[in-house]
Order: sequence, then structure tokens, then C-alpha cells
Amino acid sequence: MKAAARTPRRPRKATNPTQKDPVGVYCRVRPLSRADQECCIEVINGTTVQLHPPEGYRVFRNGEYRETQYSFKEVFGTLVVQKELFDVVAKPLVEDLIRGKNGLLFTYGVTGSGKTHTMTGSPGDGGLLPRCLAMIFNSIGPFQAKRFVFKLDDKNGVDVQSEVEALLERQKREALPTPKTPAGKRQLDPEFADMIDVQDHCRAEEVDEDNVYGVFVSYIEIYNNYIYDLLEEAPCDSIKPKPPQSKILREDQNHNMYVAGCTEVEVKSTEEAFEVFWRGQKKRRIANTQLNRESSRSHSVFIIKLAQAPLDADGDNVLQEKEQITLSQLSLVDLAGSERTNRTKAEGNRLREAGNINQSLMTLRTCIEVLRENQLYGTNKMVPYRDSKLTHLFKNYFDGEGKVRMIVCVNPKAEDYEESLQVMRFAEMTQEVEVARPLDRPLCGLTPGRRLRNQAFREELSRKLELRGGPVGAGPEEPSAAELFFQSFPPLPSCELLDINDDQTLPKLIEALEQRHKMRQTLAEEFGKNVLAFKTMLQEFDSSVASKENYIQGKLAEKEKTITGQRTELERLEKKIKTLEYKIEILEKTATIYEEDKRNLQQELESKSQKLQRQASDKKRLEARLQGMVTETSLKWEKECERRVAAKQLEMQNKLWVKDEKLKQLKAIVTEPRAERPERPSREREREKALPRSVSPSPAPSAPAAPLRPRRSRSAGERWVDHRPPSHVPTETLLQPRVPRAITVDAPSERALARCDRYLLTHQELASDGEIQTKLIKGDVFKTRGGGQAVQFTDIETLKQESPTGRKRRSSPPNPDPAGDAADSEWTDVETRCSVAVEMRAGSALGPGFQHHAQPKRRKP
Repeated sequence: MKAAARTPRRPRKATNPTQKDPVGVYCRVRPLSRADQECCIEVINGTTVQLHPPEGYRVFRNGEYRETQYSFKEVFGTLVVQKELFDVVAKPLVEDLIRGKNGLLFTYGVTGSGKTHTMTGSPGDGGLLPRCLAMIFNSIGPFQAKRFVFKLDDKNGVDVQSEVEALLERQKREALPTPKTPAGKRQLDPEFADMIDVQDHCRAEEVDEDNVYGVFVSYIEIYNNYIYDLLEEAPCDSIKPKPPQSKILREDQNHNMYVAGCTEVEVKSTEEAFEVFWRGQKKRRIANTQLNRESSRSHSVFIIKLAQAPLDADGDNVLQEKEQITLSQLSLVDLAGSERTNRTKAEGNRLREAGNINQSLMTLRTCIEVLRENQLYGTNKMVPYRDSKLTHLFKNYFDGEGKVRMIVCVNPKAEDYEESLQVMRFAEMTQEVEVARPLDRPLCGLTPGRRLRNQAFREELSRKLELRGGPVGAGPEEPSAAELFFQSFPPLPSCELLDINDDQTLPKLIEALEQRHKMRQTLAEEFGKNVLAFKTMLQEFDSSVASKENYIQGKLAEKEKTITGQRTELERLEKKIKTLEYKIEILEKTATIYEEDKRNLQQELESKSQKLQRQASDKKRLEARLQGMVTETSLKWEKECERRVAAKQLEMQNKLWVKDEKLKQLKAIVTEPRAERPERPSREREREKALPRSVSPSPAPSAPAAPLRPRRSRSAGERWVDHRPPSHVPTETLLQPRVPRAITVDAPSERALARCDRYLLTHQELASDGEIQTKLIKGDVFKTRGGGQAVQFTDIETLKQESPTGRKRRSSPPNPDPAGDAADSEWTDVETRCSVAVEMRAGSALGPGFQHHAQPKRRKP
């Protein structure tokens, strides 16, 4: 099966190794809950706090009462407001987010030190999270893209769509049966509605107006070292509710870690984003402990992703190039507080949760320590990011993917002194870790100011259209003719009669009514004239309309004829289309049948090809096996034939030598005089007495005694293996063998044979006369075809000690029978001149690595 081609990874985001920023660590001191509580933390100045042990407490080692001071980038006292903390800590991170850089902000401290309050806030005083959202939407509000223009994929990337595709996506989402409340009509909980009511209207100074922006938010928690999506909508099942499914971490093509399958919601306002946050906040795991009424039992991570892409050259639409999209991320982390079980008295699930929280915080501390040691001492230790999901998720930030800032929250009460001391030490160590500064994102190559030029052009176009309208635009501002006419009517005087003798009111009223009557008559006359004129105009218009109507009817008749002809043509073409569609359908069915037959034939062909290949491979293996068997059998029979030939040659040589000896002795007996015959045995006995070693050199054979074997090079001299068994008895014979450069062994070994060229075996046995005789069996060492060592015996020497008196006692007077004397001498000479070839291979009884292939034979005449 062919492996799928892997998509090449993009290089990691460029960083500037020469410029590094230390991790920004800030300290915030929580106010005491009661005025009578003992305090152990004191703010010295804007960057230093001092810890002093409470009364009755002795500091660890030497029992001295001492105070310790810790420095931070900035220290916020008990009276600090949320806005001041936001301006110093979080505002630069939001500005970097809009510039396309990543950021990480997390709160750290013991349980009950105010971490969640710092991150979320309280009604009327929003924390860092709602203020970050408000600043983002205050800065990019006019420049936001329409919904679904940016679309996140499942691999931590973002795609850009055209406005038409985004419109279709919106219509598809609106057609879903799940009802959605409009963004403007969402209702938050009353007690948290004031958190997002930020009145300062903070915004970023440098916002690229030639870009469009889209904001996506997600909310997760890390509980018992498992990652859960707080925004995931699980199906509601009241009978058997399903527990939430944990998510896994993955690495994208830019080597950044992300949570696979996490819900990411596109938001368009601060209210909408905070509603998403609060929806996930309700699902977060909290519990009531002895130290905190609402203690967080998990690490929460609220992720804000900002996608931005430049406008095209006209400034109207988004540039449809994925390479120009910038995706930046701001992670706001509310860590769970470390706690001691002897203080919380936790049991069961609470105890397990506390153990996992402390373990993850300890892994974070270990990672910081290793990073600090690598930077200070130049070591290259592996940072254990993978030991915890928390550190594994944010390892990119410590590798140089953005700024890292930490707010250390401490509770100054005396009961938290030991935990606060550990927190301070960890925070002071964290400040020594430096993170590489990421480079600024490259600017778009298009001319800046495209949005403003397009807006100015539209305003100018609308102004020209208004001017082209003329009086139509000015009509509503000027009074109409009817209004002017009614304004010229004389006003009616007061008609109230208060006195019976009043003679002025009625005449004035009569005069005004007469004037109005005259004006009414005038208006009626003018109205009649206008009616006549209008009738005349209508008659003229009717005549012109009638003439035009006749003309138009003629044109309409022509058009109808044309339309009728086109309809006929359309009907003909529709019939033709239907016929072609029917043919196409038949052809498609035929093609489908043919393709199915083709696939079946291809599968059958592939199966037969595979079968033929298997048969061919089986045939080749069988041929190779048979060839090996034939070769092995041939070698075996060749060796057997060579051995038999060598044995036969040796046997024939021995027979020829025996016959030659018999002939020589017979010739000597025949040719020698009678008087000298008795002296021959005495002379031979004297010669044997002078030479106790009864060794006779074998005559040179006419044919080789054994098959020729490859021998080692003897240019450097021969080396012997002197094999002396431990049961050897010294016989004190006159002639003793002297073997130069010999390796003396008790039992033959392959290692010793590999280092030598010759082999010498000292063998003792009891002779027929009761004396011990020593045999020196010699042989050549050669390397076998299987990689072992073999010995081919070539000579046997016999050392025997004899007493002269015993020799004489055993000797007898010369036998007058020459045949018997010749037979005795022949047996003695043959026995002493015996030459036996023995080949030893692996598995012999003489030791590991040897085996007898031929046994020595004693032949009688």
C-alpha cells in the first residue's frame, strides 16, 4: 500500500534571536477581608514587596526572624482599580494583537488570592477580559468584515471568502431550525451586564484602515489534565446525559499548538463576545472549599483570535489571497490556585482535583526552571512541555511566538504566608526567562489609503446626484402654492359677543367673510379655466397617446411575431435538449456499465497478476531450493568420492609398499650368503638399540595420500598446536620431541587452531609387551568451507622404551625358514612405518570443533 504524500510544513514564524524580551511579571495585592486580620505582605514601592513572617513563626533553617523582599516589573497595591491594571498590563497585548502578534496573559497565585476577580471583574468594575474585548471592538468596529467573510478551518488556519459566498453562508445558517437571538436583542444576566459597560472607550492608536477584521473567540478548561470545550453544545438527554468529551492537542503546519475540534464563534460586538464567555463560564467547574466559597477546580483559557486581510486596489472588497491573511491570538488564562490539602481538608474528588492542579503548576514551574537554566548557563536540556496539557498548549509562546505576561495575585493574610513565599520565589525566577521577540508582519504591497479614497469618491458621487435632481431636492424646503394661497386668506376676527351694544364685531366678521367669498369666486373661476385648459391638454394627450398606441401596437405585433417564432424555436430546442439528455442518460448508464465491467476486469486482472507473481516467486524459490540441494548433494558426493579415492590410493600404496618390502627382503635373503644370515638380525638389533625411537620414514608415495587442501602461508614460519592430554605419563625416552613456537593445550579449541598451521597430538597406549609407547600424531590445519577449522593427519611417530635384556630374551635364533623371517621383519617394518590420514571436523570427540571422517587402520601383511 502506497503511503499518502505528506503536506510540507511551513517554516516557523520568523523571530529575532538578537532581541529578546523578559517575561513581564506583575504583582497585585488583594485587600484583607477583615480589618483585624494579621498582614504578612507590605508594599515597599512601585516595584518591591516585602514578606515578613507572622508572629510566632520561625523561618526555616536557622530559626532567625528575617524578612525577604521581592522585585517585580510593577506592583499594584490594594487600592488599585481595574482600569489602571488594564492600561499597564493588558493594553499593550491588545495593541500587539491588532498589529498581528500573539500574546499570553495568565494569573497565578494560591487559592483565594483574587485571580478570577482580576480576570473577570465584578459588576460595575469589569476585569481584564471585558476591557480587552471592548478595546478590540472600539478599535476595529468601523472596519469589521461581514459575517462569514473569514472562515476558520479545522487546522488552526483561516480562509477568506467573497461577499457572495459569505451571503450564501449566512442564508444557510439562518435557514437552520435552531433559533438564534439577534445580537442587538441578547439579554445578559443583570448582575454581569455592568461588567462590559466600560465608559473609557479605550482604543488602539495604530489601526490599519485598509484592512478588514474578524474576531473569533473560544473558551476551554483544563480539568484533571484533560481539555474540555466550554462552548460545545451537547445534545440534551435527561434520561442518560452524556459526559463532555475531552479534546486533544495538535500541531499545525506553523508548529503552533491548538485544541482540535474546539468551538470557535465569530462575534461582532463586545456584548456578543461577553455573552459567549459567560455561557462557557456557567459550565466551568467550581467548588466550595474551606479556603474559598467558589474555588476554581480547573484552568480556564479564553482565546481571542483576530483575522485581518487587506482590501483590494479599489478599496471595495477583501483581497482574495490566503497568503495575505494575518491571524493573531490573545490567550487569557485564569489558572487554578495551588492549595494544601491539610488546610482545605479535601477528600474524594476535591483531593484528586487538588493533586492534578498542583501537579500541572509544578510542571509549569519545572519548565520555567529548565528554560532559565538553558539561557543562563548555555545548556541544552529538554523542556518537559509534554508532561502537562497546560504547558504543552502554550509552549509556542515560550519558544518566541509572542509576549508573555503574568500577574501574580497574593493574599496578604498571615495564614497564606508559606504559599505566598513559594509563589514569590517562582515569580522572581520567571522574570529571568527571556522570550525571542517576533518580527513585525510584512505590509501589503498595495497603496495605502484605499478605504478613504473610496469613501471620498462615494460621497462626491452622491453629492453630484443630488445636484442633478435640482428642484426635486429643494421642493420639500420651499412652501407649496396651496400653502401660500391659504396664508394670503384674511384671518377671521374674533366672533365672541360680550356686550349687547357691540356694533363692531359683526361688521368686521361680515367684511372678512365677503372678502373670502370674493376670493372663493375668483378661485372657482380660475379653477374652471384650469379645468378647461386641463381638458384641452388631456384631449391633446389622448390623441397623441392614441397615435402612439397605434404605433406601439404595430411594433407589439411585430414583436409578438418575433416572440412566437422564438418560442417555436425554443420548443424545438427544448425537444432536442430532452432528446439529447435522454441519449446522454443512456450513454452515462452504458458508460457506468462499461466502467463497472472495466473495474471488475481490472480487479480480475490484478488478482490473476498477483497469482502469477506468487506462482513465479514460488517457482523461483523452488528452483533456488532445488539448485541448493543439487549443489549440496554434488559437493557431498564429490567429497565422498575424493575421500574414497584417497582411501583407495592409500590402501593401494600400502599394498605396493608391502609387496616392495617383501620383494626386497626376499631379494636380500636370496642374494646374501648362508654364513652371514644369522648375523643380520643381530646387526638390526644393534641398530634398534642405538635408536630407541622405532620410527621409519614412509617412502614417498607415487600418488598423493589424501586430497590436496588449501594451506596457510608459511612465509612467517610454521606454528604448532601441541595437544597434550592431562593423563600423559612421562616415559623418559631418549628422544623427546621439541616443537618450536607451539601453543600447548589440554583440549583442542577452535581459537587455538585458527592461530596455527600444524597440529601435534601426543597419544599413549600400552604395547603388546606391557610397555607404554607414545605416538606423535601430526597433521595440517586448514580452514573449512563452513568457516570452521579442520585437521588432516599426515604422519605418526612412535616413541617406545625397550630394555636390551628384554630384547635379547625375546629374540630367537635365526629361523632357517626365510619366509617366516621375512614375514616377521615385514610385520615389524609395516607396523612402524604405518601412515594413516585422518581428517577432523566440527563435532569430534577430541574437542569442540572436530569430527573424525576416517579412522586409522592397522594392516597386516
